[in-house]
Amino acid sequence: AWTWTSNDLEGLRGTTFVELNDSNQIQYVREIPEPLYKPGDLILDVLKTVTADATPKPPPEYTPRTPTKANEIAKYLFNDVQGSSPDEAMRFFSPDIIYRDFNYEEVLRGKAEVRKFIEDFSFPGITFATQRFDDGEKSTCFTWEVVLEGAPEGSAIKGISFYEVDESGLVTYVRDVPESGLKPPPLGKLARQFRPAVGVFQPVSIGSRDAL
Repeated sequence: AWTWTSNDLEGLRGTTFVELNDSNQIQYVREIPEPLYKPGDLILDVLKTVTADATPKPPPEYTPRTPTKANEIAKYLFNDVQGSSPDEAMRFFSPDIIYRDFNYEEVLRGKAEVRKFIEDFSFPGITFATQRFDDGEKSTCFTWEVVLEGAPEGSAIKGISFYEVDESGLVTYVRDVPESGLKPPPLGKLARQFRPAVGVFQPVSIGSRDAL
């Protein structure tokens, strides 16, 4: 997870996933910067419209486990528990969780806000399909795509998530970065041309934003 800085200003934020082969050579990279236009709940309305005709399915069955390493927690939450039990998912979040999803301007704080967010994005026809995980123990980065029932083939939105856990194995920080539907993102391209050092139209003082 990174933030562009220049002197006393900070600007564009994003996440980079890097995978090495057995010879420690880079074999895969995915890097996604934050979208400068953040649609907020409009993205939820769009996703629900696309999946309006999806057929509800019974919650998937899973075997309860308590992984403590960051990458194993992420795998468990997305590959086993997703779409099943919000209670089981929330068991892994710290009471002080800070959750940054770059579809939104504001961060989510505390388990109540995070639970509502997870429940809002759990509806028939949507799946966050994981693709690649790192092997991090205290923090982890993984890639995914949003698969929507009824959406045109090849239209899946890709993204990257970063999870950080504390000593007790509870998730304390999350950063989700979805890619833009337009490539290259027009606002991002203009901002990087206008302010190449910080990559946004209006940079702010370092440390002044509410949770990176």
